[in-house]
Amino acid sequence: MIVPTPANAPRSALRTGLFLVVFLLTPWADNLAMGAAAVHPATAASHVINAARTLSPPQKTDALQVRARDVGITPGVLPTGPLNAITDVEGVRVGHVTLIRGDSVRTGVTAILPHGGNLYADKVPAGFSAANAFGKFAGSTQIRELGEIETPIVLTNTLSVPQGMEGVIDWTLRQPGNENVRSVNAVVGETNDGFLNDIRGRHVRAHHVVEAIESARPGPVAEGGVGAGTGTVSFGWKGGIGTSSRQLPEALGGWTVGVLVQTNYGGILQIDGVRVGEALGQFYLDRFVDRGDADGSVIVVVATNAPLSDRNLERLAHRALYGVPRTGSPATNGSGDYAVSFSTHEGVRRTPERRAPDPGGTGTVLAEWPNDRMSPLFQAAVEASEEAIYNALFMAQTTIGHRGTVEALPLRRVLDLMER
Repeated sequence: MIVPTPANAPRSALRTGLFLVVFLLTPWADNLAMGAAAVHPATAASHVINAARTLSPPQKTDALQVRARDVGITPGVLPTGPLNAITDVEGVRVGHVTLIRGDSVRTGVTAILPHGGNLYADKVPAGFSAANAFGKFAGSTQIRELGEIETPIVLTNTLSVPQGMEGVIDWTLRQPGNENVRSVNAVVGETNDGFLNDIRGRHVRAHHVVEAIESARPGPVAEGGVGAGTGTVSFGWKGGIGTSSRQLPEALGGWTVGVLVQTNYGGILQIDGVRVGEALGQFYLDRFVDRGDADGSVIVVVATNAPLSDRNLERLAHRALYGVPRTGSPATNGSGDYAVSFSTHEGVRRTPERRAPDPGGTGTVLAEWPNDRMSPLFQAAVEASEEAIYNALFMAQTTIGHRGTVEALPLRRVLDLMER
């Protein structure tokens, strides 16, 4: 539920100019992140300072905060990877920087790295899809033209895309071996967090983007109101960052598909087929009035270790977006719904040696997974995308921000509905 702040309401006494930057690197970072988006700004600031400086365990709250699978919500038929995260795809790294200041700044940066080497030198094949292109996805046209990614993928807010690009370019130019680089296709996606965040203030800076990239690690991924999900809203409740994965059995290739989402969109919430939004009395076109409450955006990042061509990675990105309507979204006019996918497989990586001219004139031949065996990967992408969205909602907490309060999804009521 969204509760606007009255125009004449007093602003929080926390307006001090202190900027809190939180790096989420520990195995219990999921819960640390939630402290950064707690019920009241003063509580949030205090908790973040303690967490950032002493790495003390997070304080418990009364709000239920769990991943979907932990309470028996298991969409699909395929098993997850060990972490049920995009980082189940070997080599993938994720980093967050969460920015909180006073009662008006609720934003951040999330960075996804396909591997830990020089991405500009060792490019990865990639695909891109737009279900509804009301958005500003930097770098997408070159992905579509060349079918590859040469930088980290960065997510942030709508008006910070230029700073996102600047940070990606700064980081790329500084990498050893890139001294002669004169063109960089920075990949930056966004959603609009302008309700909880003072988006016009453009508080994300290039150095925050570099910090998110440099903090990226394999392992567990913080979810909910962290990084680029700090100020997002989904279905009228608090949204955020979510992740999930699927592991194909050996008979189907044994490949892993991992997904990370930034959720900031709406519709008529469904969870594993249950019409939750209607039951809770909060849904798009309630009383047949279009209030624009389903607008927003969702970004889906897909990683796989399957040796896919850029053409089949584009197909995989298309399928990952199929997970979004399963949660109740109609992809409204004002929603930017995008997916970007990449393969980490060494056999299809576009290294300098493979890109170099071949004196024999035959070129480099790359092995790739056949079309006729793609369908299980498509299923994996749909399932992981759907579950990642649930995790973003389930791991978020009620947040007070720039223009009001956004309540967390009432999980206990949701679970009661799921049991009926």
